[in-house]
Amino acid sequence: MKAMIFAAGLGTRLKPITDTLPKALVPVCGRPLMEHVMHKLMAAGITESVVNVHHFADKVEEWIGSQGWICRDAADMTEGKMMVQISDERTGLLETGGAVLHARQYLEGCGSFLIHNVDILSDCDLSWFASQVRPEALATLLVSRRKSSRYLMFDPQTMRMVGWVNEKTGEMRLAGPWVDETKCLKLAFSGIHVMSDEILEVMHGYALRKGMYIATDKPRFPIVDFYIDMCHLYNIYGVVADDLHLLDVGKLDALGPAEEFVRSENMV
Repeated sequence: MKAMIFAAGLGTRLKPITDTLPKALVPVCGRPLMEHVMHKLMAAGITESVVNVHHFADKVEEWIGSQGWICRDAADMTEGKMMVQISDERTGLLETGGAVLHARQYLEGCGSFLIHNVDILSDCDLSWFASQVRPEALATLLVSRRKSSRYLMFDPQTMRMVGWVNEKTGEMRLAGPWVDETKCLKLAFSGIHVMSDEILEVMHGYALRKGMYIATDKPRFPIVDFYIDMCHLYNIYGVVADDLHLLDVGKLDALGPAEEFVRSENMV
């Protein structure tokens, strides 16, 4: 299995740090967020990854090139190394769904790949999560019962995704009129998910139908919108991680707790 790390974001909630540094390289316990994520992937046996870049893209590439345990070519692969390919979004951010489609050349043919946000730290066993993926799944989303304002909705019997709700605004989007929202499980998305590489062709068709190719050859759309729009047609499942400890290190006030978390999990 390959992985894709979403690392192109502007990191606006981490200003002023991200005025001079990409979010991916923001240090936690002296190591960049990206390094923590990559080591977690490697612990799960994943040794090939794709990283999308935009904000301070040169700095991300320089850091990758400076790490002896990272290589950019399969010919340089040895035990203990991670091979990293760059999906370049310097000309414009494509959001999470567009980023996956833009990286198609690196992901096609791999069977399945794991997506991980660069600013997410968790104690999830990624090997366990990958083992929960069903053969027929187009995508499998790691979810939990943590409190959030926005939830994905799942059929409690099958764990198939059937909608989305924003509890602050009351907005709700369901897979169809047959969905009884009162019986759905409402679960928080972790930013960690596994996709079948078949999703790339489905995304391409989705972007065509939405007219996204009219103004540009690089469609731009959030992956959650894609999941909401397509869950009535495809098997998109949720996997609940009980007692999941997860931190979104996207804000300045999260850096202190992130350092405590890394130390408590022996990730230093």
